[in-house]
This record gives sequence, C-alpha cells and structure tokens, in this order.
Amino acid sequence: MSIFETAMQATRSVLASRFASYSFAFASGAIIRGEGRKSSDIDLVVVFDHRETGWRETFIEGEFPFEVFVHDRETLSWFFESDIARGYPVIIHMVATGQILGPNPDKGQAWKDYATSILHNGPPKLEDEKLNALKYQITDLLDDLYGERAAPEARAIAAQLYQPLADLMLLGRGKWSGRSKWIPRLLRDVALDLADSFDDAFRQASAGEVKALCDLTHRELDRHGGPFFAGDKRMASQQARRKSLVS
Repeated sequence: MSIFETAMQATRSVLASRFASYSFAFASGAIIRGEGRKSSDIDLVVVFDHRETGWRETFIEGEFPFEVFVHDRETLSWFFESDIARGYPVIIHMVATGQILGPNPDKGQAWKDYATSILHNGPPKLEDEKLNALKYQITDLLDDLYGERAAPEARAIAAQLYQPLADLMLLGRGKWSGRSKWIPRLLRDVALDLADSFDDAFRQASAGEVKALCDLTHRELDRHGGPFFAGDKRMASQQARRKSLVS
C-alpha cells in the first residue's frame, strides 16, 4: 500500500471515529498531493451542517499527525473571507486542492469549485491603507538595516523583514502570498530570478552583509512609489478602551 493510500485510510478512520455526523470533508497536505514524507501532516477540513463554533485541533492517528479544521458552512465562509482579506489563502488552498470525502460529495464539490475560482482570480488589489501600512513597516525595517550593525542585529532585522517584503513582492504583483516554506515556492511560481534574488539577499543578510537586501527592498518599494514613513497614521478602534487601571 502506498503512503497516499495509507494516509487516506487513516483519514477515513479519523472521520468515522471522531466526526461521525459530518457532511463532507477535504483531505489535503503534501502527502495527499503525492509530495510528502511520512513525517508530513495531513490537513483535514471537516464541514458539518451546523456547529456552535468552528475550531482547530491536532492529534496523531496511527503514524500520521493530523491538523484538523472543523466548520459548518457559515464559519467556513468567515475564514474564507478572512483569508482573502489577509492575502494568505490557507484554508482556501486546502479546500481547492483537497480530496473530497464524506456522505455529501456534491456539496464538497461546490466548495472546491468556489475555492478554485478564488485562487484563480487572485487576491484583492494591494492599494490605499493596506499598501501604505505594508510600505511603512518595510521602510521602518529598512532604515534599521542601514548603518553599522553587528551581524546578530542584522540577522534579527532581516528575519522581521522576510514576511512583509515577501507580501509586497507577491501581493504587489497580484499574486497570493503565504507564510514560511510557501514563500520561496510562491516566488518561484512568479519568476525564478525574483525568487533567487530574494533568497540570495537573505542568505547574505544572515552573514551580516545587508547591501543586497537593502537594494532589493528599495527596488520593491520603488515599484509602489518608494519608501513610506512620514504621514503614516492609523486610528485605534473605538472598542480599544478599558476601565482605567490607575486612578
């Protein structure tokens, strides 16, 4: 039996024993896509007709670690909208690429088709307040990189810059962004030279050499009007109040 078949068998066992009254589900992750190793986890989106609230839980079934996202159609809709707004289609990707399981595969197929269309259409345009907030964050970190910096400090700043710069490079080109290991993959999908320049800049920064990273960051900011610092202003929520802790 292949690792895929073993993983699917374990997934069906989990659904039967832990989520018996579910409507449909999506089994996703590297193993399900035929790319994983035995240590890879299985992502499982389980959808009920109704739940009081959605939740996420992790556990091990047999030899496989599971990361499970439990929803009904309303909570799943909320997380779809949240993914779209952030530009990280995490659960959308699980649904779009997942294997449909359960007693109502037609309902699962409708969600899979919807998720696929979202991925195809791309993220909302990066503009206005969202663009300025991202540019401000990157500009602030870029300013910290300049000057005489000890290598440990340069590495710390570069580590903070990794995610927002990737977001600017991807969302700014109308492509979905991601986190962690997905960033190099997504950049390669855009252009190999872009991914290589990104990887090389951070590799040099890890040794305390920040020029390549500063140059790359400037080029990306210049695609959107240049660095942004002066004029940044963001209002706190009206709900950001508590009874005074000090009289």
